[in-house]
Amino acid sequence: METALKLTKKFGFWDVPYKEAATTIEEMDELDIFYWVHKAANPVTRMEDGVAALLATDSSIVGLPQGFEKQQVITLGAAGDLLQVQADGLRYSSEHLYRNVADLLFSETVSFANLESPITTQPLQKEVVSDQGAPVQCCSEQQFDILKGYDGQTFTALNVANNHTFDYGVEGVVTTQDVLSKNGIAGIGTTRAPEEYGRAQIIVKDGVKLGFVSATFGLNGHEVPEAEQFRIHVARLSSKLVEPELELAKRQIDDCRAQECDFIIASLHWGWEFEFFPRKSQVEAAHELIEYGADAILGGHPHVIQPVEYYRTKRDPHRVAVIAYSLGTLTWGFTAPFIALSIILNLTLAKGRLDGTPGTYIEAARVTPVFRSTVDNASALETRIEKLADHLGGASGLHSPEYIAELKRYAELVLGDGVT
Repeated sequence: METALKLTKKFGFWDVPYKEAATTIEEMDELDIFYWVHKAANPVTRMEDGVAALLATDSSIVGLPQGFEKQQVITLGAAGDLLQVQADGLRYSSEHLYRNVADLLFSETVSFANLESPITTQPLQKEVVSDQGAPVQCCSEQQFDILKGYDGQTFTALNVANNHTFDYGVEGVVTTQDVLSKNGIAGIGTTRAPEEYGRAQIIVKDGVKLGFVSATFGLNGHEVPEAEQFRIHVARLSSKLVEPELELAKRQIDDCRAQECDFIIASLHWGWEFEFFPRKSQVEAAHELIEYGADAILGGHPHVIQPVEYYRTKRDPHRVAVIAYSLGTLTWGFTAPFIALSIILNLTLAKGRLDGTPGTYIEAARVTPVFRSTVDNASALETRIEKLADHLGGASGLHSPEYIAELKRYAELVLGDGVT
């Protein structure tokens, strides 16, 4: 494998996305594993053919329709993956982890992220990343107490349908549900009873009814017993064998409509890891879900950031949907610049009437690049989430200029110049 990877790097075989690559463990062959290991050290920074022509990244089109009568306003702060740091000697601090980004998340009406470390009462396993299979993710309830929020405020909703959801079996699913419920956090993407499968999660804030739709592309090869398959929303969203399967997401969108939601958000765990741009099949699937009724898409899984798209819908020419293909990974134990970088998406949603017809539109959208910063505090390594802008031009002195420059390069590659 080492020889093969040296050759791929030397000759640039995988400088562009490997078109036939699998991203689900179930579909991977030996070449797929080589490709995954290659990307883990050499992220793919170029687009697949056909993607550029489909992506609409002009944020200036976001705004309320002319003549719209605004009645209620709420705000949303959305972050990427939350993974428990398990590296030796690295600890969290509840006082510092989110302090420098709390205004982007916990000052908003609704705060959202993807919880990728299921909570368990079983003995914890240390994360091992290798070519021998997917690592196991987990956290205890005590560790989750640090991840869940800041200064007495918690995330409003956490997506829990992802490829690690079944790492600890049914117990991990149920324990995660119980802990979220105890903390007043809405869990999205798992259910407790068969009749709940395919139903959306509804949250009402300040008179605005939000419907959350969720699905994960796979479960890392874990076999869910037949009698338990209702517990997790799983669909082949990123398969090398079939086109994205959208029926489950559409079923949940139908449920949102039936419950008269004002705004529908699809949380999709999908895509190819360590690739800075979505595949063409994803972009087409995202547009299809938006035209079907979703008003925004929040994506995760690649562990790197991907573009945010501002898509004017055909079903409603006044409506601009926001599609975040990957928000990146907010908390984890790795500090390489391409993995440490993530984004926080902030949306302002306005509910009101247009020509006498009720509707809810995105009034404003803002993207903020952030990164995991590991600092030595009283002889212990501590993780903090920092805004990249606060460290540009040597403003903080906590990190080398070369490290900050790499973060900025990746942010501008994906989000455009000046986004920081």
